[in-house]
Amino acid sequence: MPTLTQPTAFTPETPLFEVLRDPRGRDIVSRHLPDLVHSSTLHTLHSYPVGLVLETEAGLLDDPDAQRGILAELAGIDRSAPAPRRQPEPFVAPSGNYEAADTAVGSAPASWTESVPAYGRFELRLAGPSHGNPFLDVELSARLEGPSGAVSVPGFYDGDGSFLLRFLPERAGSYSFRTSSNARSLDGVAGSFDVTGPAPGSHGPVRVADTFHFAHADGTRHRPIGTTSYVWTHQGDELEERTLQTLAAGPFTKMRMCVFPKSYLFNENEPELYPFEGSPAEGFDLQRPSPRYWAHLERRIEQLGELGIEADLILFHAYDRWGFSTMDPVADDRYVKYAVARLASFANVWWSLANEYDLLFEKDVEDWERFARIVQENDPVGHLLSIHNCRDFYDHSRPWVTHASIQRRDIYKTSEMTTEWREQWGKPVVVDECAYEGDIDQGWGNITGEEMTRRFWEGAVRGGYVGHGETYVHPDDVLWWAKGGELRGSSPERIGFLHEVLRDGPDVLEPAPLDWDIPRAGVEGEYYLYYFGFNQPTYRRFLLDPAVSYTADVIDTWDMTVTRLEGTYSGRFLLPLPGKQFIAVRLRAVS
Repeated sequence: MPTLTQPTAFTPETPLFEVLRDPRGRDIVSRHLPDLVHSSTLHTLHSYPVGLVLETEAGLLDDPDAQRGILAELAGIDRSAPAPRRQPEPFVAPSGNYEAADTAVGSAPASWTESVPAYGRFELRLAGPSHGNPFLDVELSARLEGPSGAVSVPGFYDGDGSFLLRFLPERAGSYSFRTSSNARSLDGVAGSFDVTGPAPGSHGPVRVADTFHFAHADGTRHRPIGTTSYVWTHQGDELEERTLQTLAAGPFTKMRMCVFPKSYLFNENEPELYPFEGSPAEGFDLQRPSPRYWAHLERRIEQLGELGIEADLILFHAYDRWGFSTMDPVADDRYVKYAVARLASFANVWWSLANEYDLLFEKDVEDWERFARIVQENDPVGHLLSIHNCRDFYDHSRPWVTHASIQRRDIYKTSEMTTEWREQWGKPVVVDECAYEGDIDQGWGNITGEEMTRRFWEGAVRGGYVGHGETYVHPDDVLWWAKGGELRGSSPERIGFLHEVLRDGPDVLEPAPLDWDIPRAGVEGEYYLYYFGFNQPTYRRFLLDPAVSYTADVIDTWDMTVTRLEGTYSGRFLLPLPGKQFIAVRLRAVS
């Protein structure tokens, strides 16, 4: 049997990241340097040796004895012994005696949507009890039967004695429901409703199609042209409405966004609303979600849907000063179940368990696997579900992972790895974070518009999907990647042009390997798209089936022009090219 290498003791050369990942190390650093641990710049120091961080920390500059003392405490941690876990909140199952025995079963006043279009939202509303804490004390679900069979749908408490249960039907026909609850008045409420054909432009939730691609429930192809604005829904109405206006004029069909607020560089403002009742000063009641917050989030998701944009919802992240990233398992599970019960009826939702899951030091693989089960058990629609990395990829081969959500791990190679990742996992590859167009000091946030556009094209011809973000310095710290607002970069327009080129081609692009020096995609004998990226040839020789003739278009992906070359081409031929970067060639068979 192989022997496991015991972790070595912490030394001054140990990266801060490794120290903070151990709860005992984090406790020591937190006790001595609470301002550092709660700083919005903490994550920029992760890779540096802990000794160097302590030596340059403002509060320790003139106190070498304190520096040595902290290092001695860290060195004294026995890393061969498991770290102790704090006492979690105990789970208490809802009681069958929540309502008095003389409460009539099914007596709660009920109203529901009697007719709803396919891919719309059925909603059952019950006026029920409010004593105690219904968020904890009441369980509610319904068995719903329709043309596709029976399904269990979870309900949730919406405050003020109001209980809701929502469902997204996908087939027209007659449906019936009957509730189940430990609260007698909510138990056994029954009814029926009709589902008509879908509304114009409504295509249903997006799912995996053709192994590596996506389509809506009705078969309409979906191409995720993604962007990121992590906490745009936490910025107040004026800025949020500006963000929606920007999206309405832009090319994007998917938005990555967080449920929880974020504490990080350029994210130091307090939001107006929080997912739980309470405040930063008084603390938050993790047993009481804030219905006002969730209603606001729902409205923004709905507005994205009206623009044809998928809401890629990030359930957890590590950039936190409110305690939401360090909730214990019972609170975590309750939150995930509540979020899914409220939001699974929105057709344009995708689930992302985490942004940079490996920075959430208090959670391990067992936690993420449990969250995935909770999502699947409480989402009768089966929305797309993934998880996003910082340093280490999650095991995207796991059955619950519908698509690989990727953050680059190499400074240069990102989109170039798409083909390899497809082969590794056999699933769609979405490079949600290839770096951001901008000019901040972080390497992930200062690539040019040309390079962002190149990565989009490179990923597309390799059979994947690349995501955008923008991080230009702003006097009020309104960076698109964080808060939304207006786009200032040069890549979005070019990304839109790529979208047009792809829309004018085959239903999906599959890689069509050729030579080592250029990627291409297409359909054998029908359509080819070659991309030269940062190369600048003045001509190119081609060799294709001589029995098929092709028209040839030279596409300037930066100037956004398409030039049709005269004549047709077959067999061996040479095409003149402009000798500049970011050129593509499109060949289409002559019918």
